[in-house]
Amino acid sequence: MARSVPGARPLPAIPPTVWTLGFVSLFMDLSSELVHSLLPVFLVSTLGASVLTVGVIEGIAEAATPVVKVFSGTLSDFFRRRKELILLGYGMAALTKPLFPLATTAEAVFIARFLDRIGKGIRGAPRDALVADVAPPAIRGACFGLRQSMDTVGAFLGPSLAILLMFWLANDIKQVLWLAVIPAFITVLLIVFGIREKEGMSARHRFRSPIRLDALKHFSGNYWRVVAIGAIFTLARFSEAFLILRAQQVGFAITWVPLVMVVMSLAYSFSAYPAGILSDRMNRQHLLAVGLLLLILADLVLACAASSLIVLLGVALWGLHMGFTQGILAAMIADVTPPELKGTAFGLFNLASGLFMLLASAIAGGVWDRHGAAMTFYAGAAFSLAAFVMLISLRSRRQND
Repeated sequence: MARSVPGARPLPAIPPTVWTLGFVSLFMDLSSELVHSLLPVFLVSTLGASVLTVGVIEGIAEAATPVVKVFSGTLSDFFRRRKELILLGYGMAALTKPLFPLATTAEAVFIARFLDRIGKGIRGAPRDALVADVAPPAIRGACFGLRQSMDTVGAFLGPSLAILLMFWLANDIKQVLWLAVIPAFITVLLIVFGIREKEGMSARHRFRSPIRLDALKHFSGNYWRVVAIGAIFTLARFSEAFLILRAQQVGFAITWVPLVMVVMSLAYSFSAYPAGILSDRMNRQHLLAVGLLLLILADLVLACAASSLIVLLGVALWGLHMGFTQGILAAMIADVTPPELKGTAFGLFNLASGLFMLLASAIAGGVWDRHGAAMTFYAGAAFSLAAFVMLISLRSRRQND
C-alpha cells in the first residue's frame, strides 16, 4: 500500500517486483540460514575444525561473493538484463544445498560454502540494481528496507525450522541439512514465473565492452565516500558464525544453537523496514551512526556474556545494528550513482565490503584461538569505534566541501 504524509501528496506503492524479490530472498534465506545456523557447530564438533578454520572458510566464502558481484553487476548494466543473472545466481545456490549434508571433511564444506557464495555474488548486484530500477525515488529506502526485512524473515524461519527439525530428527544434523534443499528450489520457481523487469530500459548507455575501467570516472566522490564507509563498516562486523560459537561456548545445547540466528533475524527483520522508511525522511548517515553504536554495544555485551540470556541480548543488538545499516547503505549507493551504472556500482561496493569481511573473519578466528572469545568481541568493538569516528569525519568533510 502507498504511504502518505499528512498534508503531502500520497507516496507511490511499493512495486510488485520488489515484493517478489522479497519473497525470493525470504525462501533462499530460509534455506541458507537453516544450513548456516548449524554449520559452525557441524565444522567444530563433528568435523573437528578449529575456530580459525571456521573464520577462514567464512571469510574466503564471503569475499568470493563481492568479487563476482563486480562482474555480474557490470554485465547486468551492459546487457540491460537483470533477471537472467538473478536466476543464475539463485539457481546455483540451490544446486549447492545438497553438498552440505554430503560433506565429510572441512574441505568439502569449504567447497560447498564457496560455490554457494559464488551464486550469491552472481545474483546480488543485479537484484539490488533491479530494485533501484523499479523503485520510485520517493520510497527508495522503503523498497530496499522491505526487501531486506523479508530476507531476514527467511533468516528467522530457517534457524527456527532447524530447531524443530533437530528435535524431530534426534539431533541428526545431516538429515536436517537435506531438508534445506526444498525452499532453495522454490526460489527458482518464483524467479522464473514472478519477476518482471522494468519495461523500456534504454540500451543507449552500453559500453563497447561489458568490463571497462573507464566506467569508474562516472562515479562521484560521494559514491566513493559511501564505499569507504561500507568497507570500514564491514571490518567491524565479522561473520555471524562467531555468534553461534559464542552461544555454544556459554552452554547452549546443540539443538538450541540455531536460536542465536532466530533472535538476530527477528531484531534485523523488525528494524530494517522501519529504518528504511526513516532513511527516506532524515539523513541516512545519522541512522548509520546509530547502527554502529548498536554494534559497539553488541560486541561489549557478547564479550562479557556469561549466560545464555546475555548472549541472546548481545545477538539481538547485533541484529538491530544490521537493520539500521544494510538496507540504508544500499539506498545510499542507489542515491549517488547514474541509472545505467547501478549494477556496476553495487558490484564495486560489495567487492570492497567483501574483502574487508575476509580480513575481519580471519582476524576474529585468529584472535579467538590465541586469546579467547571475549578478546575477539572487544576487538570488534574497537573496529566499530574506528568506523564510527570515520563516519563522523567523512560527514564533516562533506559538509566543508
